[in-house]
Amino acid sequence: MERILATALEIVDEEGAEALSMRTLAQRLGSGTATLYRHFGNRAALIAQVVDRMFGAVEIAADEFAAMGWEQACRTIAHAMFDTLRRHRNAARLLVEQIPMGPHAMVLRERCIAVLLDNGFPPRTAAHAYATLARYVLGFAVQLEGHGSTGRDDTQASAVFREVDPLLFPATAAVAHSLPVPLEDEFSFGLDLLVRGLGQLRDGD
Repeated sequence: MERILATALEIVDEEGAEALSMRTLAQRLGSGTATLYRHFGNRAALIAQVVDRMFGAVEIAADEFAAMGWEQACRTIAHAMFDTLRRHRNAARLLVEQIPMGPHAMVLRERCIAVLLDNGFPPRTAAHAYATLARYVLGFAVQLEGHGSTGRDDTQASAVFREVDPLLFPATAAVAHSLPVPLEDEFSFGLDLLVRGLGQLRDGD
């Protein structure tokens, strides 16, 4: 099973999420599709296990996580998930197809929601908070697809911003040397805003 899932993830990494099929996987493994269907009822079942194998690489000790403040816990889990998807930059599309429900994904969700509940978030708000964090991570991870290991290449955009006509676009020209914002910085900045907003929601501000 481990070899099958590792090979499936290799296909996604090398050729993209759409390339993963029972036939392609069987060919890569040098076996028949009938063998795969003994392990997975369909492609969706295969994807579910591939995604969960990927999230199994997220290592956050339970006691360490529980000892964090809820703000740091949210940031830690969001960065951990984003880093995992950055290592497998074509895999984000798999998460668009279905909500991760495997054992590793369930552990991550459980730990984050537990921290929120333990810190005064009502159940419905805690559920929405985790869902929003997960979707936020996924939205950024999708931008990594098809690019190099560091993500998108902003070289061309940077040159355009630096040459913008200040008479036509004075505000853009004023901040041109800060544009475009690197994806990692953009992710961290937005995550900080999101976490602060959750704090205000919890406190009823």
